[in-house]
Amino acid sequence: MTSGARFARAAYRAAVYPAGPPPMMMSSRVSVMSVLVERSLHLIKRIRPEGRSRPGLGAARAGERKPVAGSITWERLRELAAFRASRGRAISLYLDLDPSVAPTAGDVQMRVDSLLREAGRHAEDGGGPLDHRAKEGLRADLKRMAEWFQAEFDRDGVWGLALFVDGPDNVWTTVETAEPVADHVRVSNELYLAPLVPLVGRSDGTLVAAVGRERGQVYRLSGRRLAEIADETDDVPGRHDQGGWSQARYERHIENLVDQHLRRVAATLDRCVRRLRTPRIVLVGADEVRSEFEAMLANETRACVIGWTTAEAHADGGQLLRVAQPLLDAWWAKREAELLDRWREEAATDGRAATGWEETLEAASDGRVDMLLVQSGTDHSAYECPACGRVQVTNGSCPLDGTRMESRDTGVDAVVHKTLVNGGTVQVIRDRRDLDPVGGLAALLRY
Repeated sequence: MTSGARFARAAYRAAVYPAGPPPMMMSSRVSVMSVLVERSLHLIKRIRPEGRSRPGLGAARAGERKPVAGSITWERLRELAAFRASRGRAISLYLDLDPSVAPTAGDVQMRVDSLLREAGRHAEDGGGPLDHRAKEGLRADLKRMAEWFQAEFDRDGVWGLALFVDGPDNVWTTVETAEPVADHVRVSNELYLAPLVPLVGRSDGTLVAAVGRERGQVYRLSGRRLAEIADETDDVPGRHDQGGWSQARYERHIENLVDQHLRRVAATLDRCVRRLRTPRIVLVGADEVRSEFEAMLANETRACVIGWTTAEAHADGGQLLRVAQPLLDAWWAKREAELLDRWREEAATDGRAATGWEETLEAASDGRVDMLLVQSGTDHSAYECPACGRVQVTNGSCPLDGTRMESRDTGVDAVVHKTLVNGGTVQVIRDRRDLDPVGGLAALLRY
């Protein structure tokens, strides 16, 4: 073709198609290339790997368990509950890092020093029968903890800290929390876990998905923040950019692109759910996509959805969390109500339920507790058999082996340990006072 002919054809196309030729007139080479580029983009768009949790805030000595910082799960608490000191004593230190309580590093250090001094008194005045070796191990642990707080501790983004240390038994574990915990220190044969129980699942694990005709982002709640773990956002043409297409045909084309986009987002969310073992899901999007999108989800994913809400079109993670939080709070309140209703029904028929401290401690000692129900703030004195570990509310001899019972500082921690080591879980009742008449403690039983 001569240059004159090419110029004439170009001028004709410019006059007939001022907005550019319709797609069917594009060269096959350009069409094929566009398809290949689009497919390549979708191949490289995949779920982002989660950021690895820091392995801890200080390096463990050779042979010790390395510090762990991350989500608080029932599996993790069960592992901690199973520990029992055999060579030394375990120090459990909790530190409140709420900026309103400890705004400066100096404030934190002053409170750390006070907690360590309190723990140190156990090494000097006993705190139970301690031989010379155990006392030396306790002093060494306290020195190491003081050095760690001075040189390695980083409070950035942390609202609370639990530090568990027992050098003679090779234990050094940190747990960072997304909610404040009250300052406390305890020296015992076991780790003090009761303050962590109310935090399980509250600030971690939930998925928030922002879904729209173009947007498709999946976030995971981790430590009061939403971290993006997948992005399937697409650039879908607007309804009025049809060029030379007929209006009806162009709208069908756009709706097909939107449908493909929503299916990709749904498939991505399905993969996230399978990987995270059925987390709670909050969906954020306009009414126009809700029914269509939910129908595209797998049944297991749809069962995890706790509700829809709306946000600005380009809302970031912080804004999405603010609109999702009311749905999460309502879900927890509903869960508490359902568990209490189940307990009342079972208790009314002398079914699989324990009521009050005496019955519940007995059931926990027998390994029968499936779900422990604890009123927030409740506690009671308790006694434990040093031989078999059985706990009860009265002092005296163990009913199983006759061993003299020993006093426990906190009954709640004792019953929590028994529940966790036997595979049960715990629900702290925050929003209701239904358990007050029975002393704040009850349980749903396996048998």
